Amino acid sequence: MRQFEVRSLGTVGYSDALTLQHTLVEERRHGRVSDLLLLLEHPHVITRGAGARQSNDHVLVDRSTLDAEAIDIVDTGRGGDVTYHGPGQLIGYPILDLKPDRCDVRRYVRDLEEVMIRTAAAFGIVAGRVNGLTGVWVGEAKLGAIGVRISRWITSHGFAFNVSPDLSRFEMIVPCGIVDKGVTSLSALLDQELVLADVEAAVVTSFSEVFDRAVCTTALV
Repeated sequence: MRQFEVRSLGTVGYSDALTLQHTLVEERRHGRVSDLLLLLEHPHVITRGAGARQSNDHVLVDRSTLDAEAIDIVDTGRGGDVTYHGPGQLIGYPILDLKPDRCDVRRYVRDLEEVMIRTAAAFGIVAGRVNGLTGVWVGEAKLGAIGVRISRWITSHGFAFNVSPDLSRFEMIVPCGIVDKGVTSLSALLDQELVLADVEAAVVTSFSEVFDRAVCTTALV
């Protein structure tokens, strides 16, 4: 069984995380690191993927409001539309070499969804998919979002799982460009606060199962 390393990084600024991913993608490409799963939180930030780059159509507040809230807008190399990241949201950035047997973008996205579905199930929440949309849903509300980048079959970016973020922040945007769906969190569904480290542990277990990889170490960097 192939192995992967988990790095639990705490809170990392979005631009710093982009730089780190770029470095680790090159390290993985040259075989200097194993497959990795980076787990972290971001400070408040709105990001625009390839579907919304250089457009504010799905940002519903003006620049002065964002400045007052100290929220940046960042264009990023992932797919997808507009999303929000912030405290209480568990971010997973897998740096994986999908060669030789997992070179299928659709399968990779479905696998990330499955990781979040199993993580929700570990807390007694039944989550699933919605036809034609990416991510993980409970009813009409999104629990986890996905936006990935794959370069020569090395992955970066990944998923955002709503553990206990301030859901009102999502009202500043049209999340993922979807106008007729809501957003939820694990804490809201359970009506209780959760310890992020407990959810991280469930994500690691689910990731290991779905991707058929064994955890080789957990490191703080």
